[in-house]
Amino acid sequence: MKVIPTNRTARGLLTSLGAGAVGGTVFQLIGLPLAWMLGPLVANLLLSCNNVHVAVPERLRSVFLAMMGLVLGSQVTPQLTHRVGDWPISAALLLAGVAASTAAAAAWYRRCGFDATSAWFSAAPGAMTAMILLGDRCGGDPQRIAVAQSLRVVLVILFLPAFFWVASGEGASPMPPGTAFESGWMLLLIPLVLPLGRWLRLPSAALLAPLLVAAVLSGFDIASLALPGWGMNLMLWVLGSAIGSRFRGMTGRQLSRYLWQSGVATLLALMVLALFAEAIHQFLGVGRDVAILALAPGGIGEIAILAVALDIDPVFVAFHHLLRMITLMIIAPFWARYLTRHR
Repeated sequence: MKVIPTNRTARGLLTSLGAGAVGGTVFQLIGLPLAWMLGPLVANLLLSCNNVHVAVPERLRSVFLAMMGLVLGSQVTPQLTHRVGDWPISAALLLAGVAASTAAAAAWYRRCGFDATSAWFSAAPGAMTAMILLGDRCGGDPQRIAVAQSLRVVLVILFLPAFFWVASGEGASPMPPGTAFESGWMLLLIPLVLPLGRWLRLPSAALLAPLLVAAVLSGFDIASLALPGWGMNLMLWVLGSAIGSRFRGMTGRQLSRYLWQSGVATLLALMVLALFAEAIHQFLGVGRDVAILALAPGGIGEIAILAVALDIDPVFVAFHHLLRMITLMIIAPFWARYLTRHR
């Protein structure tokens, strides 16, 4: 009885990675940005909506997300300390932007027929699992919240690389950073830090636990992990396939309806957050691309992938997304209690 689900999982993984390889190759030949992340994502999304079983097991996804955490944490250097003084200002603008963008997206979801609880938790830009669970507990529709949250992340990942690509005027896709394999022994830490992160109950433990360990090692100039181009593409291939395979079981008609609703909500959130990103750019002199990515309403794992792959100040971006996620997880229970009382 146990062999069947194992075989089904293996087939789903092989199909997912095979489709991802085809998608990555096609996107690379066309010259699109982040080919080995977006190609697998789109290929798996299309198969999912055509009732093809694709799946990347959570354990495998966690391993590659931990690799991304090690790469991201290795961007921390002793020279970063002089920049920390600017971060309270950008953090305040981030939190104000999150409140304004969430309100705008929630208002749109209400016009689409969502109840108040589902609308607010669908619009919250981050901490996806917590938002789904809290929304369900407060009487919202967990399926609507889950789909809206997932599609927002996918739409942000699809839109931002293309936006940066067009805005920069470059004719070729950005290449992953790193040309040599340095401090590869740090990958052996993954089996140790993953259980530690779960034991400490860190949010997004698969990403944050390796990130913190690598940040300490790199910050004290002990070791910094660097992957060659092929290593980055391998990591993006698996993670892109994992994101696209989330939508298995959804029909094309359902996807079209949800895409329209989530597309408008995501566009509203991006427009509002772009104003606050411009304020960060004007007040602190931070690059517009860095400010936009730091405030983008995507998941911390997915945005961290973009920051590292596009080499857009990964530490600054990761700090702001971590702050946003922690703030949402602190405030959400109190907001849930308020919605429950006034439902």
